[in-house]
Amino acid sequence: MKALTDVAQYCTFWIDDLFFGVDVDDVQEVLRHQPMTPVPRASEGVQGLINLRGQIVTAVDLRVRLGLPTRDGDRLPMNVIVRSRGEVISLLVDDIGDVVDTDGLTVEQVPSNMPGDVQQVVRAVRPLPDKLLLVLDADRAVEVSHH
Repeated sequence: MKALTDVAQYCTFWIDDLFFGVDVDDVQEVLRHQPMTPVPRASEGVQGLINLRGQIVTAVDLRVRLGLPTRDGDRLPMNVIVRSRGEVISLLVDDIGDVVDTDGLTVEQVPSNMPGDVQQVVRAVRPLPDKLLLVLDADRAVEVSHH
């Protein structure tokens, strides 16, 4: 895992009103909503499987993973396809942002007033001129509890 100070560019996305970024080197691609096949008896965070040009990819809903309210029924999630521990995983997010360059910006600790579920998956905070960028730990984000 690279040191945060070595990561300058982040692929950004929104979940609820939280602004997240993941190292662009960990992102394979970003896609609009994809049809999903439900997985019977999968843990709550696993929304299903998507077929990505013949590769079967698990889709993890970050709203569920972060303990946030469910997405409005008429809003379809977007897919941020990341590589995590040798696997390809789809993170379901509300909206895609731009690639943000944080070169020269500080890296700060995760604020203690953040909800616990969010703190678990955020490595650090990068203050931008107009908002806080939460640096997502993709490996931790895809860990979903099994019921």
